[in-house]
Amino acid sequence: MTELRTIRVTVRGSFDNLTDAQKAELIAAGDQHADILAVAYTEEGHLTYDLKARPFFTFRFAEQVAEEKDIPQVTARAEAKAAAWMTERGYGFKRITSQTVDMSEVPLGPRGRRQQ
Repeated sequence: MTELRTIRVTVRGSFDNLTDAQKAELIAAGDQHADILAVAYTEEGHLTYDLKARPFFTFRFAEQVAEEKDIPQVTARAEAKAAAWMTERGYGFKRITSQTVDMSEVPLGPRGRRQQ
């Protein structure tokens, strides 16, 4: 039996060339995207930003794979999903970067080791 690996991808970027109407729309919806304590990694992607403070956004994605060789495709899908979300809404963006973490490689802290 193959053990699934949970892969987390954090995709970051900057809003670019937003119209005044787009800025107002994003700021109005900002409360649902600004709570850093409600951050989650999901397959659909969880978006956070605080456009009043800075023009940056972060998407957080999670996916499970069976093999390590599948991880680059997870990263590519996450970046594509973030870009598609922005494009579908007509929001300009630039400087997309991503960070990928294989959670099976993250060492457990003392509490996690006790729970095993």
